[in-house]
Amino acid sequence: MAFTATDVKNLRETTGVGMMDCKKALTESDGDFDKAVLWLREKGLATAQKKAGRIAAEGIVAAIAEAGKPAGIVEVNIETDFAAKNETFQKFGADLAAIVIDKDPKDLEALLALDFPGEGKPVKDVLVDRVQVIGENIQIRRFERYEAGTNVSYVHMGGKIGVLIRLETDGIAADNAEVITLGKDLAMQIAAMRPLYLDSSAVSEAAASEEEAVQKAKALEELATDEKKKDLPADKKEAIAAGMVKGRMNKFFEDVCLANQPFVKGEGETVAKHVENVAKAAGGTIKLTRFTRFEAGEGIEKKVDNFADEVASLVK
Repeated sequence: MAFTATDVKNLRETTGVGMMDCKKALTESDGDFDKAVLWLREKGLATAQKKAGRIAAEGIVAAIAEAGKPAGIVEVNIETDFAAKNETFQKFGADLAAIVIDKDPKDLEALLALDFPGEGKPVKDVLVDRVQVIGENIQIRRFERYEAGTNVSYVHMGGKIGVLIRLETDGIAADNAEVITLGKDLAMQIAAMRPLYLDSSAVSEAAASEEEAVQKAKALEELATDEKKKDLPADKKEAIAAGMVKGRMNKFFEDVCLANQPFVKGEGETVAKHVENVAKAAGGTIKLTRFTRFEAGEGIEKKVDNFADEVASLVK
């Protein structure tokens, strides 16, 4: 039985499945619309597409690193925290991290097109399979890969947060125990303290200028409402404000830059100073060069259900 472009369009609207899959379904079903719908359901495509519209704001971060070898980190999202603890889902995340390390895909589209080891099909098809098995929408959100070197990973709270950190060493072996311990300590600090930059030199001039302008405006506003200082000459206020801004910018860099932060396991030393001390004790040099921090579901707006409204809607 022949079928038309309109038939393909109607099947797509009915099932939510992509145009090419709908065309294939109609071909396999000799143009029979109902059989085509059944074919898509049997292949798991119609159900998976229906679930694809649901918000996946939970999930895991899988990170893998071994001294002297490439490292990878990937975030995979799912709808519920309960499903995020599913062993099949957890293994899927770990497998994806291994694929990222082994195949070095350039973007998500390339990752989805890669063969999934042991499955005989691409990642995108295995993703559909996992949706069917687990029963929730799953999305591969982002990943990073580091070239071989002194890479260290850390996963917190069963995959809620994952960190990769890269250290460059000179005169110290990549698998040096003190260096690996340093990497673990810093990765844990990154997980807890959420730095945005390696050090103050990594902060763009635009970002620093914007923060400085904000702090100056706040300082002048505080001076304008200070009973003892509000009547001071403008130039005097500017001088006082400049001093306040300098101190606040130091605090800004301390908050957002890893190297400037107090080392959480130390006695008053900064991260930069701690790295220097570890390097000295190990007989070489160590440089922080890169880190990645992923938090599962970070920045995704989660659906908030109102149980009372839901019950009311059911009894109308």
